[in-house]
Order: sequence, then C-alpha cells, then structure tokens
Amino acid sequence: MTVRIVRLGTPRHRQEGTRIGAVRRPPRGVRKERYAKDDWFDVWYPELSPSTDLVSRALAAQTDAEWKNFARAFRAEMNEPMPRRTLDLLAALSHDAHFSIGCYCENEGRCHRSVLRALLAERGARVA
Repeated sequence: MTVRIVRLGTPRHRQEGTRIGAVRRPPRGVRKERYAKDDWFDVWYPELSPSTDLVSRALAAQTDAEWKNFARAFRAEMNEPMPRRTLDLLAALSHDAHFSIGCYCENEGRCHRSVLRALLAERGARVA
C-alpha cells in the first residue's frame, strides 16, 4: 500500500486508488461530475494546498532562494494543528491503502506537492 504524488489531470496508475486534489481551486472549465472521470481528482481537499498568498509566492519564485522561502513558509502552514493531523492521518493510511495526492503543476520540483511528498515521508508514509 502506498501514497502516490501525482499531477492532476494525468492518466491514473492502475493501483493509484482514491485521488486527492490538494489544490486551492478546482480545475477551470471542468464540470464537477467530470473531476473523477477526467482524472482530476475524486476528493477535493484544499486544506493540503498553500494559502492564496503562498500560491502567489510559489508562482512568482524565480530563484532557488525564493523557492526555498516558499517551501519554508508552506511547511509552517502545514505545521498548524489541522494540517499536521491530516498529514499524520495520511501517513498512517498509506500503510493500509492506495491513494494519491496531486496538484496541477507540470514540474513537481517547483510545486507544493514536492513539499507534501517530503512531509509525508518524514512521517513514515509509504510513498511511491
């Protein structure tokens, strides 16, 4: 059993399980009933995405230093009680179930899902 970190809107892996959309907003121009059918997500969970202000910082990050500042700020947001408990829960579930967490960004290295991957791994999650 594992958690996969994925790009939303891409074809699913055959053992991916439930796909969680860790994005601030649902996909534009896609009807709600198409989210799962078109491989966006099964469950929208914006609490695993950066705040609106941090999304802007991430999108504007041009240098490694700017990206590291974003990642540090996002880690601080994810260390608040509710997100921290959610990450702990997901890490535990990864030992018994297949599921995935994703975002729209093309480059995972410059996407908050890379930080989520690290945070889950730090909690002992089984990450594919």
